[in-house]
Amino acid sequence: MKRCRRIGGLWVLGLIFVAAAAGGVLGDDTAGYRRVTGPCHFEFPRDHGAHPGFRTEWWYYTGNLEAPDGARFGFQLTFFRRQLRPSSARADWPRRPSAWRTNQLFLAHAALTDIDGNRHYAAEEMSRGALGLAGVERQGDAVRVYLGQWDTVIGPTAHVLHMAGEDFGFDLRLAPVKAAVAHGDGGYSRKGTDPERASCYYSFTRLKTDGSVRLHGRRLAVSGTSWMDHEYSTAPLEPGIRGWSWFSLQLDNGTELMLFLLNMEAGGYHPASSGTLVAADGKTTAVAFESIRAEVLRRWTSPSSDAEYPLAWRLQLEGTDLDLTIRTPVDDQEMETGMTTGVTYWEGSITADGSSGGQPVKGRGYMELTGSNQAMDERL
Repeated sequence: MKRCRRIGGLWVLGLIFVAAAAGGVLGDDTAGYRRVTGPCHFEFPRDHGAHPGFRTEWWYYTGNLEAPDGARFGFQLTFFRRQLRPSSARADWPRRPSAWRTNQLFLAHAALTDIDGNRHYAAEEMSRGALGLAGVERQGDAVRVYLGQWDTVIGPTAHVLHMAGEDFGFDLRLAPVKAAVAHGDGGYSRKGTDPERASCYYSFTRLKTDGSVRLHGRRLAVSGTSWMDHEYSTAPLEPGIRGWSWFSLQLDNGTELMLFLLNMEAGGYHPASSGTLVAADGKTTAVAFESIRAEVLRRWTSPSSDAEYPLAWRLQLEGTDLDLTIRTPVDDQEMETGMTTGVTYWEGSITADGSSGGQPVKGRGYMELTGSNQAMDERL
């Protein structure tokens, strides 16, 4: 059962905002916006907050949880900020002041996967960033990102998440086990051929998680491991890139892997595809496109959207002795977001089995797949 709502009397489909993890995809009209051109020089808590002037930004959480009785769950909570016009573009605004006036739009997607029940639940929210309906604010040494009654408070020792939907919800405390990881060159993450087709991108790759989930009125204590991404950019996707396959993995040897493959319309992957390998001690190694070997082992066709998704993979990284088989415990973790972004994509819990350095390794994580739905491609 997948439900959605709207907040603040604002009804906007993907023609106004297409939330896309890799920098926004609404076209090439980027004049007047800030651009990512080099290392991002992150400072915290400042950079946990919003970055007005960049067109697209999101705070993204996923994780795998388990209840004391062994029940397993996956969760997603993502907040999107979309700037509707450059900060200097005021000529077409009404002269009469209004508390509703803003050039910031906020959206949020949430999901809960009941792994043992083979069910996926999703919800979405949207509001303009005015009148306290949605926004980003500093609270001492913490940052709060909120939309309606959904929020995350990013503090110095934990991220506290609250999501309350009609069928499901969760209250979670996520404590970083490792420091934030800046991807690419000091957070400068290339997403295309041109230097400005890039984002500022960092992650917390392993967060010890405790709290509760609610499903159909039943609340369960849970614990597990989560992942957090924060990314902001202005540049749209490069022509010829259809979408992406993104992986976040937490392995039982204490390492983590972030990997994204930019899918070309003509087949294959764009050379800007890359990743980051995080060792148990927190040391990072950039994963270059040339070292990635990716093979799709199984595809699944959604009965709802007719989109075909690659749900099983073999991933190998040359030079690291990492060889993983990726699977998902639940095929239907598709997100249909017609009430907010208008984008249909797959976002769900995955497992990993294989070897690292000649030793067996297992892990869990999340995978995001976009560009598989033709209707979405036409909107882009």
